[in-house]
Amino acid sequence: MTRSDKALSLFSSDFNCAQSVLASFAGDYGLEETNALKLACGFGGGIGHTARTCGAVTGAFMVTGLKYGKYTPEDKAVKPLTYGKVKEFIAEFEKRHDSIECKQLLGIDISSEKGLEEAREKGLFKTVCFKIVEDAVDILEKVIL
Repeated sequence: MTRSDKALSLFSSDFNCAQSVLASFAGDYGLEETNALKLACGFGGGIGHTARTCGAVTGAFMVTGLKYGKYTPEDKAVKPLTYGKVKEFIAEFEKRHDSIECKQLLGIDISSEKGLEEAREKGLFKTVCFKIVEDAVDILEKVIL
């Protein structure tokens, strides 16, 4: 199963976009899938359904941190490398989707119950978000692998 297939399977199984992206890479970097799913849970819906930064994007940032992130005080070069990879991801994501903000990607502010219900009624999580999860994994594979 490809990472994209894994992410889309998780997303179709009622995990959010951040969980789906992070968990599809977790095993590659020594993170148990259960912990990845727990860690990313609060990032869905543009960070806790606040319609801010897309969860697939924040999930990708977490994966980038797993691969490149600084974990010792002496490692001065790693943080700029990590930030560079995040910027590279954002640039490619914005080429495809014009924004990394959930509200703009969906065209609806899901931070309110009314907006969340409207997005559900229009099937945006099954169409727009599905494509975004797929693209996030694709971009991530190009940027970090």
